[in-house]
Amino acid sequence: MTQRSLDRTGMWVTTLCALHCLLLPVILPMLSLMGLSFIGEELLERVILGTSIALGLVALVMGMRKHFRVYPLLLLIAGGVIYWHKDSLGEVGEPIIILTGAALIVAAHWVNLKLTRQATPIATNAFQ
Repeated sequence: MTQRSLDRTGMWVTTLCALHCLLLPVILPMLSLMGLSFIGEELLERVILGTSIALGLVALVMGMRKHFRVYPLLLLIAGGVIYWHKDSLGEVGEPIIILTGAALIVAAHWVNLKLTRQATPIATNAFQ
């Protein structure tokens, strides 16, 4: 996979993870009736978030090799830490934490994509 496709996949996975967390309280009763209650397990949420962070780390490190900027990685880490602690403010604050963490992770991928597009390879500059 290319860095660009990893960034785009990371944005989608993070968005789907946020939607899963936000909609779960509404659809959980229906899931248990259909035998899909495992979707509400915290382990599944942690695996999805962990996958999103791992994917982000790979994409952002690949991007850093081109644009040499660290702040997309800092956005990813901050978003992951915030998202991981989504239960810290209780049920009322959980949606705010989820949206904040997910927004930072998506922003990290988006910034990485923009910086990578703007970066010019050093080898081509040497010949101009």
